[in-house]
Amino acid sequence: MAMNEINIKDYSYELPSDRIAKHPLPERDQSKLLVYKKGKISHSIFNEIDTLLPSNSCLYFNNTRVIPARLIFKKESGTEIEIFILHPLYPSAVVADAMQATQTSTWKCTIGNLKRWPDELILTLPFLNGKLSAQLLNRADTIVIFSWTPTTLTFAEVIKETGSTPLPPYLKRKAEKEDSTRYQTIYSKADGAVAAPTAGLHFTDTVLNSLHHKGIRSQFLTLHVSAGTFLPVKVENAVNHPMHAEQIMIKRETVESLLNEDQTIVAVGTTSMRTLESLYWYGVKLLLDASSNFIIGKMDAYTLPNSFTKRQSLETILTKMKNEKAMFITGETSIYIMPGYSFKIGEGLITNFHQPSSTLMLLVASFIGDDWRKVYQQALENGYRFLSYGDSSLLLPHD
Repeated sequence: MAMNEINIKDYSYELPSDRIAKHPLPERDQSKLLVYKKGKISHSIFNEIDTLLPSNSCLYFNNTRVIPARLIFKKESGTEIEIFILHPLYPSAVVADAMQATQTSTWKCTIGNLKRWPDELILTLPFLNGKLSAQLLNRADTIVIFSWTPTTLTFAEVIKETGSTPLPPYLKRKAEKEDSTRYQTIYSKADGAVAAPTAGLHFTDTVLNSLHHKGIRSQFLTLHVSAGTFLPVKVENAVNHPMHAEQIMIKRETVESLLNEDQTIVAVGTTSMRTLESLYWYGVKLLLDASSNFIIGKMDAYTLPNSFTKRQSLETILTKMKNEKAMFITGETSIYIMPGYSFKIGEGLITNFHQPSSTLMLLVASFIGDDWRKVYQQALENGYRFLSYGDSSLLLPHD
């Protein structure tokens, strides 16, 4: 299908600043839960979600782990240079591998106070048993090479000692001690995100156990959320928004699970939904060309043929994995889900309440149509908390 014009103003709403949750609730699973089922809205508490999901649900969680990506270096003059690591370049562009690098690691970054950082100056940041150094490799592209002692430490271990939690810019506050655990899902595992998959922040061991006892199954996949998720849509025609790329990893057993016809596939968060939908389009690319790489472009979903079934797509991927004896696949997606998109895999969505005029707002509007206005109006009228630390919704348009 061709995608010509989407006016971003049509996906805006008035969000008072006092409705943005600045801090998490004392208990994760006590957040409010708005339930949308086939156009009807009801209200609940998140710890009751096991009673609200279809009994044959399988939840697909994003197990990425937020890294302490914000590094504050101080010059001798006292001037602070803030380096925010975005994605690795060397010794590997694969986040999982880059986090295990020793001695040195090169990253694309954003840099606060860049003008005050001379090319020849090596910044240093001491920590308990060592020192992290940063050198500008390319000013124009804000590429930084990090080195550290002891050289036996991994980059993941070093930034755990030196970095701070990269809170969303709209919280307008510095990270506090509680953020290191609360801006992280309890099932996070794969280091690499610079923003949390916030739909998962509401889950507790109690909720997960309740789901298990109800026979509701779980699968885990990985999408390393990038800072691009917070980029506002600044162009009137949303189609022209530059979509960010994010790395994904999916296990073979997850692909096999998706082929089970007797389930309602519920994505926990927009990141999980983007991963599932990207998987379908990767299968399509393989059907068209068996040598295709797992790279999903911004507009692939609107330019590739969409006549293949979910089963055809997934079985093609599975056959390739078996032939290559691969237990997981890694890829990159810039998929842009906008109104008019036809969902291929996801049937339900658990998600927070998103910023007006954002790509996440467009995804929700794609999923439930114009009813997104009704959902958001109800949330505003019923005292829901918004954005990353806010309340949750369960969206089941076909239940």
